[in-house]
Amino acid sequence: MIGRGFRRPRFSDRRFSDRGFTLVEIVMVIVITGIIGGMVAVFLKAPVRQYMDVARRAEMTDIADTALRRVTRDLRLALPNSVRVRNAAGTACTGAQACYLEFIPTLGGGRYRDATDSLGAGNPLDFSVPDTSFDVLGQMPAAAAGDQIVVYNLGIPGADAYAGNTTASHNRRAVTAVAGNIITIASANPLPFDSCVHDAGGFVVGACRFQVAQNPVSYVCDPVAGTLTRWQESSFQATQPVALPAGQPVLANYVSACNFTYDAYVVAQRSGLVTMRLAITRDGETVTLYNAAHVSNQP
Repeated sequence: MIGRGFRRPRFSDRRFSDRGFTLVEIVMVIVITGIIGGMVAVFLKAPVRQYMDVARRAEMTDIADTALRRVTRDLRLALPNSVRVRNAAGTACTGAQACYLEFIPTLGGGRYRDATDSLGAGNPLDFSVPDTSFDVLGQMPAAAAGDQIVVYNLGIPGADAYAGNTTASHNRRAVTAVAGNIITIASANPLPFDSCVHDAGGFVVGACRFQVAQNPVSYVCDPVAGTLTRWQESSFQATQPVALPAGQPVLANYVSACNFTYDAYVVAQRSGLVTMRLAITRDGETVTLYNAAHVSNQP
């Protein structure tokens, strides 16, 4: 039962509750949304740009740091007195042109027998004749046919591992075989210098060292090409090479400047120092890293 005073709504009264947005209202919403979006973009632009800048700088730093760490790790295994640094003109590196850092990597080393034992047994390394084999005392280093045995490398004429190994005064010999504790080498001439240390009575008191080496390695930093390249050379050359073959592995790109220096006598003529400075440039920003590595020059 419908009470007095209640009126049933007519259809004409309900039609206004179901209407949509007008064109003017939609345009106003779009305009207001655009204004709000523009304001938000203005506030977000700086943080987003800062994030991209920080990410780019971190990437450039990582490129330089990884490359310098690789060079340092290799240098710590360099043959004593084998580091050489020059640019294409044969002068010191300035950072604006290609710079070449070369050294002879080693696989390890050991001690050779200097004399037979009290019973006349053993195979010592004889420096008076073209000896072709010798006993290794202690742990056998990693050596295989094709590697090089170097004794008392001084990096000077007559004791320079870069020079040809057919000369009478050369201190590098190719390994031809390894069996047990005996290393066999190709030797047409006697080795020039004995590395053993003797006391006044002629007894050995130290050293008698040799190193097992491989072909030289060059790091080539070229700001013109924008690369830092590692070059495994195919042979030993008396003069430091500066002609880089194509297809060598690239350690770093975006290189804008680089500089290598080498001080052979930084600590009592037994330790050399290689300094490395590498600059990486991207999008108008430059990150420069400096590193230094000590190398042993005690043969």
